Amino acid sequence: MTLKTPLLLTALVMASVLCTAQTLPQGISKNEILIGSIQDLSGPLAGYGKQARNGMQMALEEINETGGIHGRKIKLLIEDSAYDPKKAVLAAQKLVNQDKIFMMVGHIGTAQNEAAMPVQFEKDIINFFPLTAARSMYEPFHRLKFSTLSTYYEQIHLSLPRLMRQNNVTKVCAIYQDDDFGLEVLHGAEDGLKARQMVLTDKASFKRGATDFSSQVAKMQASGCEMVVLGTIIRETVGTIATARKMGFNPIFLGSSAAYTDLIPKLGGKGMDGLYATMTAQIPYMDDPSPAVRRWASKYKTQFNEDPSTISVFGYTTINAFANAMRDAGERPNTSKFIRAMEVMKIPGDMFGSPALKFSPTRRLGSDDSRMAQVQDGRWKIVSDYNNQ
Repeated sequence: MTLKTPLLLTALVMASVLCTAQTLPQGISKNEILIGSIQDLSGPLAGYGKQARNGMQMALEEINETGGIHGRKIKLLIEDSAYDPKKAVLAAQKLVNQDKIFMMVGHIGTAQNEAAMPVQFEKDIINFFPLTAARSMYEPFHRLKFSTLSTYYEQIHLSLPRLMRQNNVTKVCAIYQDDDFGLEVLHGAEDGLKARQMVLTDKASFKRGATDFSSQVAKMQASGCEMVVLGTIIRETVGTIATARKMGFNPIFLGSSAAYTDLIPKLGGKGMDGLYATMTAQIPYMDDPSPAVRRWASKYKTQFNEDPSTISVFGYTTINAFANAMRDAGERPNTSKFIRAMEVMKIPGDMFGSPALKFSPTRRLGSDDSRMAQVQDGRWKIVSDYNNQ
């Protein structure tokens, strides 16, 4: 009898440990939460990808230094897609099936996310706060989608008519990347013009990765365009505007939040002055009026030896939002508990000027608010507030 009792207790303990391991979802262990992200670290958006990675790492270190989430440290695995949808699929397959992450966080690119999501959804992996403002990040509704950024479509749809009225513009054209991202911007411009009973005077597209925009700009100039909506990101924005300046063509340029980056005036110089872009969180300049933002920016620069950007802020705030929901999901989290936490959570606006976020069982976009900024003397200046859109 005395021999059986210890054996029985040992068996019960082993069964309990085994049961605990079996009930924890993929990517969650006793001491760790494993998440993944796909960034462009070597392609045309490598500047964005590295900034997002830095912001994420900064937030992770702060969270882990204070004990993590219910005693678990967060570990982030990052794969490089080079902004190629096919590579994004391979990266998602590795993270989901081989590394066995719990969640995909902050994946960059519209086409890249659309290509990777089926891989994730097959294994019940949430696509959390992708780094793209495409409508497909929350539509059609899917329980595993959570998007935070006001869509490119809505940004342009709302801001274009207002900017036209301010500048008495009658001829609007568009230059856009020939993919899902560019089409979102284009459709926003088309529907924004419908509100004024107008249509685009002209439009021209370019393939992803293009470097020569002379034919597109010449087409806009020949059409007498007074305003050009840009479905462009970093180097395409710089290339398009620089080409226009050389040709003596100086319309009003309006880009989406994809063009709201300090990289554009840094790369394009004085010629970028005058560019408008829609945006939410502001660029955290080192001399920002807010002491809290200045402290954050100084810490970031010390850690990464470069100035932070709005993409750095996105990476930082995305990880913190994930961490807060994980805390609310409890000590024994799973996908369903995380979803329930997100559906009742209210994320307030922050020191960077981000809008408040709110989700629900039927809504997967945290906010559709955006505002507008303009490059003035080499720096972005906010020129409209959320409630003035």
